[in-house]
Amino acid sequence: MAKYGLIGHKIGYSFSKAFFNFKFENENRNDSYENFDIPVVSELSKILKKNPDLEGLNVTIPYKESVIQLLDEVDKEARKIGAVNTIKINETGKLIGYNTDHYGFAKALMEFLPIKEKKALVLGTGGASKAIMYVLETMSFEITQISRTKTENTITYTDLNRELISQNYLIINCTPLGTFPNIHEFPDIPYQYLTKDHLAFDLTYNPLETKFMKLSKDRGARISNGLKMLEYQAKKAWSIWIS
Repeated sequence: MAKYGLIGHKIGYSFSKAFFNFKFENENRNDSYENFDIPVVSELSKILKKNPDLEGLNVTIPYKESVIQLLDEVDKEARKIGAVNTIKINETGKLIGYNTDHYGFAKALMEFLPIKEKKALVLGTGGASKAIMYVLETMSFEITQISRTKTENTITYTDLNRELISQNYLIINCTPLGTFPNIHEFPDIPYQYLTKDHLAFDLTYNPLETKFMKLSKDRGARISNGLKMLEYQAKKAWSIWIS
């Protein structure tokens, strides 16, 4: 019997536990999966001591970047992305970091291709956005990243206007805005300029239709939540854990 789990903070919304425990039950496995909600990433060491049978972990907000410093090894692709969402714990207890978010997003996005033009707005600058940027760059998208604070590589939400919205047909919400229980929150973008040629992709999957998605759908845009991405990245994580 092996144990797996998810580390993050305020992760009661996550479907990962249900996804994996359903998988284990379906496959008649005695394995288990549980959530480890920790206030600081350094508490990972306590989790490992208390759970010596752990063989793998998923990592979510807000620790996808900060967890890297606690790992023994980081896969080349995850290092390039700058974020880890999957940890394999090998027989000697060594922690090896991977990123399966990029795989999950690429697989989920394929279902909506082609996009009218390869131009995208990425909302947010956290660990999840890094995997999204990696995929879009690989697919030769022209990317504009949006942040609350202007930097050398980002613009702010107040910079968004009709011209920018009309030129970028893929808009990805990589922020936690709208995630349960704060379902009334949404990114502050000018939704009135969206059209049927736009795809509004929200990495959130709880609720299944966020306010960001609803406001976009009201303008005729195609929409997607992050559930398919979650499923694809989870299956990839599983293949890493058992390899």
